[in-house]
Amino acid sequence: MKTLVDPHNALSQGLAGLRSRFKVPDGFPPEVRAAAQAAAQRPLSEHVDRTDRPFVTLDPAASTDLDQAFTIERSGDDLLLQYAIADVSWFVRDGDLLDQEAWKRGATLYLPDGKASLYPRELSEGAASLLPTGPRPAVVFAVRVAPDGEAMLDGVERAVIRSVAKLAYDKVTPAELPDGFAELAERVRGAEARRGASRVDPPEQEVASVDGRLQLRFRPRTPAEDQNAALSLATNMAVAQLLQAHQTGLFRVMPEPDERAVKRLRQTAKAFGLAWPQMASLAQYELTLDPDDPKAAAFMLAIRRASTAATYVPYSEGAPPWHAAMAATYAHATAPLRRLADRYVVDTALAIANGRPPLAAAVEAFAKLPKVMARADAQAGQIDRAVIDLAESVMLHGREGESFRAVVTDIDERGARMQLCELPVVARITAHKVEVGDALQVRLAAANPDAPPAVFERVA
Repeated sequence: MKTLVDPHNALSQGLAGLRSRFKVPDGFPPEVRAAAQAAAQRPLSEHVDRTDRPFVTLDPAASTDLDQAFTIERSGDDLLLQYAIADVSWFVRDGDLLDQEAWKRGATLYLPDGKASLYPRELSEGAASLLPTGPRPAVVFAVRVAPDGEAMLDGVERAVIRSVAKLAYDKVTPAELPDGFAELAERVRGAEARRGASRVDPPEQEVASVDGRLQLRFRPRTPAEDQNAALSLATNMAVAQLLQAHQTGLFRVMPEPDERAVKRLRQTAKAFGLAWPQMASLAQYELTLDPDDPKAAAFMLAIRRASTAATYVPYSEGAPPWHAAMAATYAHATAPLRRLADRYVVDTALAIANGRPPLAAAVEAFAKLPKVMARADAQAGQIDRAVIDLAESVMLHGREGESFRAVVTDIDERGARMQLCELPVVARITAHKVEVGDALQVRLAAANPDAPPAVFERVA
């Protein structure tokens, strides 16, 4: 939950407590800031001039740590995506102070009231960010997307680019985007459907004031946001194919949801009154969900939470990396300002595509990164869950004593988990002799923003 509307600052104290509890870094040591200031002045010497190409960025309006810029050309029946990625390695060298600090952090951490960046602002929101305030160094991936949506790399180079526009998801118009943007996204989506991908992109949760009362709700994803994700997906898959072909790299892998998870999700769908045909698989049913429907959006989020978490693995002969949700080999390369691992993937793809062997430092890093990234992912997941618990408590505060309908979605050694039918709230409850799918009537016993999560008692 990265978007938060909290006009009365009801969550401020709780968020401060979460920052302390999860040891979220508060700024950078002075010596790291000094290193970033020096690195930001490093002259460019290995970059070709591509400032004549009309690159644009497309992100949330408030974003200033811009990893990607793009432009699109037509090449016969193909679309040629020129996807520029922030050249973080030009500023951060293996073993320097910036690198050491990044390995401690692993990734940028997001909370509703601000972020703890992977790199200091001098780089992440300055010299390395692809802002439209002047030329910026980048690694440009030329990704050829065929009419059937299959993507492959057509070249990788270091270049100086200039973004001509900083576009925002909620305000961008089709006329501001490169020709072929929507078509390219549609091609990629078509390829996903044909290979049976089950990628879930639910709307983000937010807390908003409605008629003077805080409510937990979902921020709808805009069409431009989904289309933009297709560009990143095509690039990441093309990079993964290159790495796998050269028997090196770091990959993102994810198994299929197990039988127990699918059974629990069927009960969650039931709780929301969604009709999931018995003969339809989870992947088939996902394709029918409308993210603009609040109940469907809540269910999409439940799918994400129920799925076994994706992990990182280095290339291993005889163990092909596979991402079940993507139904493909997949790597992370497009967010090096926010994820440590991406920097090494970008460096390796740049080397291989230009006939050079992977850097020894990158190959060595691939063996160490899964543990570092797992720790960063776990911390981010714990923070997200704690923020949601806090937001739910704030939303429900003042409704103590009210009754709600719920459905049991899971039972384990710690008891029963239930899903409220009218609100996107998941909670544990002490309930004996219940089965998955049972309908419950529960009373809100406590919803204290100072001590989340909310507590419910069974009524019937």
